[in-house]
Amino acid sequence: MDFKMSWAMAGEHMDEWTGAGFGQAAHALRERVGSAVEASGMTPEAQEHFKQSFIVPTQKAICTEGYEALRAGHGWTKAVGPLLVALDPAMKPAIS
Repeated sequence: MDFKMSWAMAGEHMDEWTGAGFGQAAHALRERVGSAVEASGMTPEAQEHFKQSFIVPTQKAICTEGYEALRAGHGWTKAVGPLLVALDPAMKPAIS
């Protein structure tokens, strides 16, 4: 099942990803948000805190809560600290 994941970090960064795997989505979130955090100027300790407090729990939620919501035909959103993530079923192209 294809779906779209979009996310925003309060006042910092917005992005999206489209694919079929919930594990792939969680990995993309970690890589892309992690890169934004690393480029933010935070200290290494603050970066690690951000990753453990916000990214890791969101990754787990994508693979559990997000999976269940999309399988039931619903969208899903999760806010963890300054990170907001939304999953939506991907729109199928119209056939003309």
